[in-house]
Amino acid sequence: MMGRNQTIISEFLLLGLPIQPEHQHLFYALFLTMYLVTVLGNGLITVLIRLDSHLHTPMYWFLTNLSFSDLCFSSVTMPELLKNMQSQVPAIPYAGCLTQMYFFLFFADLESFLLVAMAYDRYVAICFPLHYTSIMSPKLCVGLVVLSWVLTMSHAMVHTLLVTRLAFCENNVIPHFFCDLSALVKLACSDTHVNELVIFIMGGLVVVIPFLLITVSYARIISSILKVPSSRGIHKVLSTCGSHLSVVSLFYGTIIGLYLCPSADNSTLKETVMAMMYTVVTPMLNPFIYSLRNRDMKGALGRILSRKIPRKNSL
Repeated sequence: MMGRNQTIISEFLLLGLPIQPEHQHLFYALFLTMYLVTVLGNGLITVLIRLDSHLHTPMYWFLTNLSFSDLCFSSVTMPELLKNMQSQVPAIPYAGCLTQMYFFLFFADLESFLLVAMAYDRYVAICFPLHYTSIMSPKLCVGLVVLSWVLTMSHAMVHTLLVTRLAFCENNVIPHFFCDLSALVKLACSDTHVNELVIFIMGGLVVVIPFLLITVSYARIISSILKVPSSRGIHKVLSTCGSHLSVVSLFYGTIIGLYLCPSADNSTLKETVMAMMYTVVTPMLNPFIYSLRNRDMKGALGRILSRKIPRKNSL
């Protein structure tokens, strides 16, 4: 008899998206365009923040890390999806599947923690404007980002190591367009109770708790503004927090709808479509949300295009 931790299969088959053959080329062009827009948009934000000293502030320090995370997050799944759409047998090696799963978890969690850091930054900026510089020091900002990277790296590694303990038998078909953790656990032919328990516990730590922290931050911001209601105060909230709230709504809205509020008729199609929202659509929209609603970013782009680039400073 095979050992419980012995892997029989050497590769997985990704079913991908439920697209009719006659529409494959159309959707391939669409997804390729979306991926290129994601790379160019997030890359542009990263370059602008690095080159323009006016943007060397805590808020834009977090934003450049978020843009880099979005770029990598999309790159984990989109190239493989595009390749499989052109392949008759969309196979991915066992090691490649685990690698994709690891980096998917890593950058998804990183975005979650970075959104918390950005919410805290907005909370300090609005509720404690006179102490903003002393509280949001360069040391604290760098520390928050480093902590986010360490926590997400550890979380992704724990899940990956636990999956390597599982045995996979005859069924190697993943009904998804990437190697999703939950899909891999369902395919295993060995005991998965430990994996499911860790997913439940750690999922709360990296999704629910960050979402609650963001909610509390904005509740305090709104409460602070309502104490002295004025059109200027409302405009200040909208101008400084509107972009961030839009990103938070897009990112957490789909994740909560998919994983925390499952419906009785939850289907593979629904899961795939909602996964597309936060893995493909959200990283693509983030640059538009931040650039179109941000005068600082527009000003930085204008200075870059007019060759009036200030000398670079540190954070």
